[in-house]
Amino acid sequence: MKLTIERAALLQSLNHVQSVVERRNTIPILANVLLRVENDGVTLTATDMDISIVDTAPADVRSDGETTAPAHTLYDIVRKLPEGAQIELDSNTEDGRLVLSTGRSRFVLATLPTADFPAMREDDLPHKFAMPAASLRALIDRTRFAISTEETRYYLNGIYMHATEMDNVPVLRAVATDGHRLARVETPLPDGAAGMPGIIIPRKTVNELRRLIDECDGDIDVALSDTKIRFAFDGTVLSSKLIDGTFPDYEKVIPTGNDKLLEIDCRQFAAAVDRVATISTERSRSVKLEISPNNLTLSASSPEAGSAREEIEVSYDREPIEIGFNSKYLLDIAQQVEGETVQILLSDGASPTIVRDTADSSALYVLMPMRV
Repeated sequence: MKLTIERAALLQSLNHVQSVVERRNTIPILANVLLRVENDGVTLTATDMDISIVDTAPADVRSDGETTAPAHTLYDIVRKLPEGAQIELDSNTEDGRLVLSTGRSRFVLATLPTADFPAMREDDLPHKFAMPAASLRALIDRTRFAISTEETRYYLNGIYMHATEMDNVPVLRAVATDGHRLARVETPLPDGAAGMPGIIIPRKTVNELRRLIDECDGDIDVALSDTKIRFAFDGTVLSSKLIDGTFPDYEKVIPTGNDKLLEIDCRQFAAAVDRVATISTERSRSVKLEISPNNLTLSASSPEAGSAREEIEVSYDREPIEIGFNSKYLLDIAQQVEGETVQILLSDGASPTIVRDTADSSALYVLMPMRV
């Protein structure tokens, strides 16, 4: 293969695919990116055996062919080349190495046989639909902070997505929980998604997808089965295995009898939590909320650092209540709130609490209290 390609085009494609490649690999070929040159472009493929990304870039092709090269090394080289550089890639060498040259720079990279690169099986993906990139970004952003990192509960290590109804309106719902907090967000159900199975998209796939669609303005084509999902957009295709497990019945942990309503300015609340939590111990990060009519007192203390206390005016007209939360969890939820005010629905100091965004009824968060 031999081609000339503009630095920006190659860098963008390498940026898309290289982050899937693990820094430490026991299988050498998985550290490489597959470059396949044909017609008027180059296709780059990377995989970790669970996720694969394919990205296409335009190029001036001299001769077709394919090779593999170290993904991170190639990315670092291209990233450090000057803007506007025209890069020549040539693997038609006697020893099969890949030569990258531009201006007075020349790099010779070791390659591995393309036959060793794992072939991605084209599974039958019967459920197909398209959804706006903005909707998919919103589902991810408002739920992924609650994904569990506890590997033993692997079925919580992703976002659960399924078709359901809310107030007799079909919706696509995304749910994530780590046992301490839960995020549930909805978007109108896309055409063609009604019959989809409930799926758990792994955390790494969620993060890669969110990074890739950051600047996408159009629709994302989604195809899935019980075991695999594929996202296609703007010349990029991301395929991934799904988590083989059963997501717990999350509806059971969403309380229904929380009748004490606290309304508060979200930004003011988040800033106060952040200030008071400065003094709490690093391990628990706990903050105590003392709620009384029209007043909220936030406090934290630690044997080493001392204590902190701050009062805020709120809208609340029920009996006083004291409850403690992990301050990081409170701040994670506050960052997802789009409206100016947030609603906190309480039952008592030991029961799960509901947090709602007054500007977006499609989002609901549940937070477990902690002893303070």
